[in-house]
Amino acid sequence: MEIRIEKAKTLKEKPDFSKLGFGKYFTDHMFVMDYKNGEWQDARIVPFGYIPIHPASTVLHYGAEIFEGMKAYKTADGFQMFRPYENARRMNNSAERLCLPQIDEEFFVKAITELIKLDYEWIPDLPGTSLYIRPFTFGNDEALGVHAVHNATFVVILSPVGNYYAEGLNPVKISIEHEDVRAVRGGTGYAKCGGNYAASLRAGKRAEEKGISQVLWLDGVERKYIEEVGSMNVMFKINGEIITPKLTGSVLPGITRKSCIEILKDWGYKVSERLISVDELCAAAKEGTLEEAWGTGTAAVVSPIGHLFYEGKDYEVSGNKIGELTQKLYDELTGIQWGKKPDERGWVVKVRV
Repeated sequence: MEIRIEKAKTLKEKPDFSKLGFGKYFTDHMFVMDYKNGEWQDARIVPFGYIPIHPASTVLHYGAEIFEGMKAYKTADGFQMFRPYENARRMNNSAERLCLPQIDEEFFVKAITELIKLDYEWIPDLPGTSLYIRPFTFGNDEALGVHAVHNATFVVILSPVGNYYAEGLNPVKISIEHEDVRAVRGGTGYAKCGGNYAASLRAGKRAEEKGISQVLWLDGVERKYIEEVGSMNVMFKINGEIITPKLTGSVLPGITRKSCIEILKDWGYKVSERLISVDELCAAAKEGTLEEAWGTGTAAVVSPIGHLFYEGKDYEVSGNKIGELTQKLYDELTGIQWGKKPDERGWVVKVRV
């Protein structure tokens, strides 16, 4: 499918790249494509702007929506994306779960590449900055009624970003949630859809009011097994072993998580994807065998955890400092992403402007 390009007549003033924050600014253009009569059509890059939507649209009433999060980086010799085909596959898995139309993986990457080529001047070059890429699909059938989606829109928007957390790479405080649940097996936990995040907001608000950065979720059935942090997967180093909750269907299959596992195994670490209970985790923290803990995700890459709060107790991790392995992982991943380290695994896709 050809991509029609309509360039913006007036370009925006770019923000100060040293004061970006996260998700506050958007580039001059966006990619849009419509699904009608059983096929994707009218692929186009247009000036960034509002999307008209019918009041009865499926997404507004039944939450028929999925999205992805990925990044592009400015390197010494150009621009590149990190594992975009993994995002394409995961988005199609999410689409299947929510009965939304899937997108050809090659075209998914092509559409994003063409958009970046048009707005490449928005890619910041300061340390810790990148261009965040947000592809999303939503159902827009113009009628009420619960059914599989017949009409949909696929959009990609771009945003230059700095650190996801105000703390940067400093350790964050995490509260283990024991009241609300985010997802259950058989539900949509493994899909990247808005409903999962909406379900997390109340607990996140309670944590924020206590000065805590994020919530660590327990499983939705027994309320005893660690699952994931609000916007990240999670990993623990206990007695030299790396433990991360296994993908049971209620945990998002993170691409940064997958990358960390592959790197850690290459480094010779024992990595276990298994159930880990909150009691086991707290016991390890109390006994001093919980050596490090960190979150993994596209937005923050790797985020060290300095405190775990559970049932009124505060468990300090790694002396509230970034652990040696956490730092090493962050350096390895960001080194590959920013082109400062060789891409020996074929993860990088270059963008030729």
